[in-house]
Amino acid sequence: MSLEHAGYDRDAELLERAFRELLVEKGVVSDAAVDERVEFMYRRTPALGARVVARAWFDPGFKARLLDDGSAASGELGIDIRGLKLVVVENTPLLHNLIVCTLCSCYPRMLLGLPPDWYKSVEYRSRAVREPRAVLAEFGLHLAAGVTVRVHDSTADMRYLVLPMRPKGTDALSEAECAALVTRDAMIGVALVGSPKDVL
Repeated sequence: MSLEHAGYDRDAELLERAFRELLVEKGVVSDAAVDERVEFMYRRTPALGARVVARAWFDPGFKARLLDDGSAASGELGIDIRGLKLVVVENTPLLHNLIVCTLCSCYPRMLLGLPPDWYKSVEYRSRAVREPRAVLAEFGLHLAAGVTVRVHDSTADMRYLVLPMRPKGTDALSEAECAALVTRDAMIGVALVGSPKDVL
């Protein structure tokens, strides 16, 4: 089964529903408050993460701060990481980074929105560590033999974000135009920004 269409364990969904009903029953939260928070989560998109990436492409000082402390640098753009440690890893011509959460589906939602189903699937979570090149190939990303693939495993209190390479031929574009090129998958590491032949 292709990772793009892989199912994922629905137990977490059932657990969430039971937990929510219990909290409402005990008066800890209201249905309206939960609905408002869920709606906020669904409104999030990868646009904030793309904005962070584009700023790093245009501002070397910001890029240095981002790689040193992703949470603090994101805060400079008004993005609240909510106490989590954000680690930003940079792709280079000889190094490609791939993000996974082997235990569940930890993911920088504040920057990328909700994780795709394939990211939460057992297949991706296990195979990304064991055979990352094969997983990348299933996404259509074939890296040269000389490129090292480094897999980063997110945790409950630490999230990773890939800083992809800026594609060639974008020197005349504005920061906002470059941000529009950055996809969620590029910030997870299963894709590049632009055509692979332009970057590798």
